[in-house]
Amino acid sequence: MSTPTTERPALPGPLIVTEDEALTEHLLRLCAAAGTEPQLLAGAPPPRSLWEKAPLVLVGDDLAERCTGLTRRAGVLLLGLDLDDSDVWVRAVQLGAEHVLFLPDAQAWLLDRIADAAEGVGTPALTVAVLGGRGGAGASTLACALAVTAARSGHRTMLIDADPLGGGLDVLLGGEEASGLRWPDLAGSRGRVSGTELAKALPALHRLTALSWDRGDTLAVPPEAMRSVLAAARRRGGLVVLDLPRHLDPAAGQALEQSDTGLLVVPAELRAMAAADRVAAAARMRLDDLRAVVRVPGPAGLTGAEVARGLRMRLAGELPPEPGLTVDVERGSPPGIRERGPLARFCARFLAEAMPPVRAVEGGAQ
Repeated sequence: MSTPTTERPALPGPLIVTEDEALTEHLLRLCAAAGTEPQLLAGAPPPRSLWEKAPLVLVGDDLAERCTGLTRRAGVLLLGLDLDDSDVWVRAVQLGAEHVLFLPDAQAWLLDRIADAAEGVGTPALTVAVLGGRGGAGASTLACALAVTAARSGHRTMLIDADPLGGGLDVLLGGEEASGLRWPDLAGSRGRVSGTELAKALPALHRLTALSWDRGDTLAVPPEAMRSVLAAARRRGGLVVLDLPRHLDPAAGQALEQSDTGLLVVPAELRAMAAADRVAAAARMRLDDLRAVVRVPGPAGLTGAEVARGLRMRLAGELPPEPGLTVDVERGSPPGIRERGPLARFCARFLAEAMPPVRAVEGGAQ
């Protein structure tokens, strides 16, 4: 039976085409550092199928002329051997190479490119940040529901808790005992983090992966850690949902800067609007696309359109109360688990507009 999923099949490693031993050794070290095993070809030209299917092709300048005439394709890099040889640029054009690189100068850039190929990096994940307009507005509830709904629809989904004082989204998902890394384990992250390895290390709950806080004393992570972890999550594609605090610390500010869309949850109350206006002002300094999600009904009958207009924001939609939500959460059932509930319906409408439908393939494990 077919199940919708956005999971990508495993990719082969980069294709290396060179007879230069020093260059081969250097490229093999870079591939090992990126966690991938390359396909090495000392003779040229390579078979057509190998040339066309490899996620990345690294051609040494010693064999560039012998590869000229092969099918033009993206992802071909020419590794120069002599900085003083200006003809390398001519050979690059004849080969159809995207870039000419010289090692070790381009080592860091090439390592990232190899790692991207190893992970099958494609379109970055849609990243949605959810904030509360005031305390208790329901931002964490909406963030969880959005992730649960997306995962149920087959989207590769990661939920990231960026609010250290929120109690932990793993609790809201009913998975506080689930094994896997939490933020304190990743606080020292720097540079490039593998998106695939990150997902494997996190708790898997309700078809999604979740990065939450533990119940320890860590109350913040460095912005560098947030940048590295979120970049890894985005490279996997699909959807990344962020639960952000109202008061943006440096890490939360970094997360907001990497987001595509922000949802500000605001109860339809005058005082909540006043508080939300201040939160929105801070958020707009880092994110242009900020939309209001208005919890209705309010005590004075304010509509979602009126609240959004008062905040000078686009209305993402109204969110009526969901009967039984509190009891569900206490029993370990996450927000959004009721497919016909108001939360799930809102999330489904939002995702239908924001994300393309997933294709159906055999299997379906996230």
